[in-house]
Amino acid sequence: MFMTGEGLRGEEMLGAPPATIGKKKQKHGKDAAVQGTNDSSVVSKVSAAAKGYFQDDLLQHFVCKVSRRAPLINRGYYVRWQAVDHCVKQFLRVTGSCVSRQILSLGAGFDSLYFRLHAEGALERVVVFEVDFPDVARRKAALISGDDRLKDSLLELDLLAQSGPVYVRSAQYNLLGVDVRNEREAEGVLSGAGLQWDRPTLVLSEVVLTYMETEWSDAVIGWAARILPQALIVMYEQIRPDDPFGRVMQNHFLKLNSKIHALCQYPNTSAQSQRFLQKGWEKCVCLDMNQFYFCLSKDERERVEKMEPFDEFEEWHQKCSHYFILTASKGSLTSPALLNPPYESLIPLMAPELESFSMAVRPLEGAPCVEMVGMASSVLEPGLLLLSGGFGRGGRRTAATALIRGKTGWTCATVELDGDKGVRLYHALTPVPGWGAVITGGRTSPLNPIDSVLKVTYSLNDQADPQTVQLSVEKTVCTGQAPKPRWRHTATLLNHGGRNYIFVFGGCTEREPVLGDAHFLCLENQHWTDVPLEGCFPEPRHSHSACAYRGGLVIFGGLGQGGVPLGDVILLKSMSRGFIWERLQLQSALVPRYSHTAHVIGENLVVVGGVWIQADGVPGVAVINLTTGGSVEVNIDTSSVPWPLMLHSFCSELLDSEGAELVLIGGGGNCFSFGTHLNNHPVTLDLRPVLDH
Repeated sequence: MFMTGEGLRGEEMLGAPPATIGKKKQKHGKDAAVQGTNDSSVVSKVSAAAKGYFQDDLLQHFVCKVSRRAPLINRGYYVRWQAVDHCVKQFLRVTGSCVSRQILSLGAGFDSLYFRLHAEGALERVVVFEVDFPDVARRKAALISGDDRLKDSLLELDLLAQSGPVYVRSAQYNLLGVDVRNEREAEGVLSGAGLQWDRPTLVLSEVVLTYMETEWSDAVIGWAARILPQALIVMYEQIRPDDPFGRVMQNHFLKLNSKIHALCQYPNTSAQSQRFLQKGWEKCVCLDMNQFYFCLSKDERERVEKMEPFDEFEEWHQKCSHYFILTASKGSLTSPALLNPPYESLIPLMAPELESFSMAVRPLEGAPCVEMVGMASSVLEPGLLLLSGGFGRGGRRTAATALIRGKTGWTCATVELDGDKGVRLYHALTPVPGWGAVITGGRTSPLNPIDSVLKVTYSLNDQADPQTVQLSVEKTVCTGQAPKPRWRHTATLLNHGGRNYIFVFGGCTEREPVLGDAHFLCLENQHWTDVPLEGCFPEPRHSHSACAYRGGLVIFGGLGQGGVPLGDVILLKSMSRGFIWERLQLQSALVPRYSHTAHVIGENLVVVGGVWIQADGVPGVAVINLTTGGSVEVNIDTSSVPWPLMLHSFCSELLDSEGAELVLIGGGGNCFSFGTHLNNHPVTLDLRPVLDH
């Protein structure tokens, strides 16, 4: 029958039966699997509500106990709830003067919408109709029957049945088991339950129609437009199937034999809008969930972002970029006020001007497997890479590892670290020519930043063919006024007045979402030193890049205040008395991004990967001329890599003195609730095509 729109393991719905199945046994098996998805989804909704993301104390009446979900899941369910609730409230406001109005919820599952709106006193002259699998409807009816608060919410209760197609009938709430793909049957059941086709009607569909084969979901959309002359449909579903996150999302459902259909034919918000207009709806607005979230008020976003310790920005923005909220209307419900989001979005979409060619990545032959996110890297000398910290399938990494490129291939050497010398994520590893590197900052959890500074030294056993390396890591005792412990910052080696300094900029703390302060650690005396800084300080940020350039450095991008990505280029120039900040004027704006890597090659800043939320797809390579301000954007061709290559929370290093070969190591993360994906092998990127362009 018609499917629930809920999810499994705190996720979205695990699919729905194809529109036509040759064997009834196969169809019934898939129906049963889909019905089970409702249970854990409502647990996730209860988790978000219990944490205070939104107010709905009636949800808990549909679960046995309250279970805590991860912050990323809570946020995901919050933004979905907020978007649907906004549309529902707009419908009720705009139709407030109507004699009567209706809400038709498809695949409602254990949704508490009716009971919540009734408790709020928001259902004056409103009748709610819910449609779902008969078994789901039967179970929901039983829960309502056994709960006095739910049952008492049903005005003029006429029927609480154990058999369908009508399971609950009352003056304002009706629960039905019917398959809307069968138009004649659906119309008969809905009419019999009292739905008035000519009344203003809100149709809700949350992750439901995409699990039908597309011809059937198109038919349902067209049927609703044809039979309801005054209607608003609200739909929440997936998009963007072809980027790395989208591939992981699709594979998740394919493994469960529950393909998600519609996003393949309608892969973005524009295609979804055209779909509804072509099926008979008169106006349509479609936003991805990043756009919607940044339509919320600043106060509301700040409230949500303070709810729990959180450091999964990349995963949050990618989840939101792969879901949309759509409203389509016809008749008297085409009012612009009904369709518009709460506020103007802070992140209007951009269309990057991509070059006609692409750059290919290839697995790094002979290199060991590295599955990590949040680690740091540096080149100690040609052919010798140092990796530290990070988080992988086995948990937090407690070692520093050297990757050595010898005549016969790659080898690695590892030293285990203890205490706060060991576990670190999102720290900085700064190479110091001649003896090793310096580790600054990082965290063990979003509540536990690390303030110690570590000195890494090394020695090679065989200079002719270095197959082994000895590493030593020791804590450095620093004097002076140390910066606040932080992570997601940058630490760059600079020379001023004949002395070497580690220049620390930006980052975040457990209390401050972005930092904009700057600090100098003198390596000669391990003292935090005041060095004069002039000019206009860059906007506070984290997850940016900073590269040494002409005695100073260049900063690009990052995640700024309010969680908005940045796309600016800031130069720190050396002067006799100190340094001065200057902003580089770009000839054309680049799409803002963060969690990328960057390298200076000659007069070019080469930016690789990252996360953006203002454009389709994922960032490839951007090259910025630091003299002229000109820039180019190039896609990365990943066809030779057999897994989805996620270029965020990763490291990159140049392997040759000419700056032509770049190795990309680690990267990936949680794909919302579809599983964790980590790049399992280093890959190389040949930069010559773009540098010679």
